[in-house]
Amino acid sequence: MPRPVTLFTGQWADLPLEDVARKAREFGFDGLELACWGDHFDVARALAEDGYCQERRELLARHGLQLHAISNHLVGQAVCDAVDLRHKSILPPHIWGDGVPDGVKARASKEMQDTARAAAKLGVKIVAGFTGSSIWPLLYSFPPVPDQWIDAGYEDFATRWNPILDVFDEVGVRFALEVHPTEIAFDISTAQRALDAIGNRPAFGFNYDPSHLGYQGVDYAAFIQRFGSRIYHVHMKDVWWSDTPKPSGVFGGHLAFGHPDRFWEFRSLGRGRINFEEVMRQLNAAHYDGPLSVEWEDIGMDREHGAREACAFVRSVDFPPARAAFDSAFSRE
Repeated sequence: MPRPVTLFTGQWADLPLEDVARKAREFGFDGLELACWGDHFDVARALAEDGYCQERRELLARHGLQLHAISNHLVGQAVCDAVDLRHKSILPPHIWGDGVPDGVKARASKEMQDTARAAAKLGVKIVAGFTGSSIWPLLYSFPPVPDQWIDAGYEDFATRWNPILDVFDEVGVRFALEVHPTEIAFDISTAQRALDAIGNRPAFGFNYDPSHLGYQGVDYAAFIQRFGSRIYHVHMKDVWWSDTPKPSGVFGGHLAFGHPDRFWEFRSLGRGRINFEEVMRQLNAAHYDGPLSVEWEDIGMDREHGAREACAFVRSVDFPPARAAFDSAFSRE
């Protein structure tokens, strides 16, 4: 069976879910990955209203759509971050509150626990999202950063996320961190360190997205080889990076997406530099049979055109694993 092709609704949260569902079905998707913002999935309503989760599922069913995962990236970001005024623009008012950082982080932590409970009530087993990071601002080590500061950052992550993961364990749901700059894990090395920090507990794994690794120069195929059993969800997104030097580099030069001086840009699937055939081969080797969820981003393309072609692209590159060695027919045994 081919893996289901779903659409992550985070970039479509300006539209009502009914509209997104209708469009997704027209574009050819099998299902949606619901963002916990806009009107797509409300964690508080899911826990407070008996019929809310059923209504969400019935809405998707009317359009012939499946549901395998929900995502709460925005609130998760505030759990470990050094919270500042930037977070007000991404957080719901009940999480931001008065904006005092300790209170924001505490409310974000509780909301992530409630997200696990809401996912269980909805009948899904995966929550994708972000963790935030207290040490991301220390990425470039000058003035020199003491090793103890980095150690403390991973200890802070474990201290804040273990109680959240306890709830994930209680309700039988897993958290899939999208490995991504600004998170506690943004490449292979930091992903391993994050796992070590929380004692490799099974409730914590990864939302694999090669686009965030490729432009950094990280071996995105090797990521699957290393962490295959921990890949709980997959985002399909492409990225372009330049073959020649540009005025800005990997850090982006404080330039907006679309600026001609940028070294890299997210691109619609098939129009960047990610080798998706190799991605599929490695996912097959890792026995990943979950959804391939399109996170569509391309500053230079209409999103409806992009979503439609992205769905077709994913179907074109997905293929089932071999069931036997290709030369087994020649065996005399």
